[in-house]
Amino acid sequence: MGIAEDRYRTVLDATNVILAGNDAEFLPAGDPEQVALALLEAGQTLKDIVEDLGRKRRVEPADDLVSALVNANIDGESLTDQELGSFFILLVVAGNETTRNAIAHGLDLFTRHPGQRALLTGDFEARIPGAVEEIVRYVSPVTWMRRTATRDTTLNGQDVKEGDKLVLYYWSANRDETVFEDADRFDILRDSGGHVGFGGPGPHFCLGAHLARREITVMFRELLRRHPGVRATAEPERLEASFINGIKRLPYALS
Repeated sequence: MGIAEDRYRTVLDATNVILAGNDAEFLPAGDPEQVALALLEAGQTLKDIVEDLGRKRRVEPADDLVSALVNANIDGESLTDQELGSFFILLVVAGNETTRNAIAHGLDLFTRHPGQRALLTGDFEARIPGAVEEIVRYVSPVTWMRRTATRDTTLNGQDVKEGDKLVLYYWSANRDETVFEDADRFDILRDSGGHVGFGGPGPHFCLGAHLARREITVMFRELLRRHPGVRATAEPERLEASFINGIKRLPYALS
């Protein structure tokens, strides 16, 4: 993106707040007004960082994504500062939080299932695509999403009326016994192509799915190449949240 390295911690802290759920480590407990204020301040922090950079890159472009975004012109239209800020929040919150959690869960899973780890390292390049899909299916970094029905319909015998609010539980779908045999088993050789960890088909499919797959692949390729014995050494410390299946800390050893 072109964000200065000395702002990395600020960006990370703000994303932690935005997806903190009910975790008192990141949000004030028991005071809804203070929680709302903290969320607004975190979002504003991210917007300010990228909007300030965007204004500079319009005058002095560099070799980074912000320069490409702010100087793009499609049919006479360019991104406004507000649009750039909203895009950045989506990118670093939705992209960073879910992918880093999938990676942490993946290390925990390969520690708990040494046989699966051996399968992966036995033929890494051939098996990592399936391993990534199985990690996302098994972990489901995003637990649920809510949508509003746009028309009357019937779903699995249940009548749904226009305007009804529906909660989509990805954890449930990714363990659907009609789709996945022995769904509670972590198996990197299974066909996980039917999972909805990145959303279902249609306009709400994850915009960053290909990037997430690449990031998870690269992280495990480099981790296992440089530190073949890397493993978790204790239970993960989980985020207290319903929306994100988050890991705050995972103790590990490199050999």
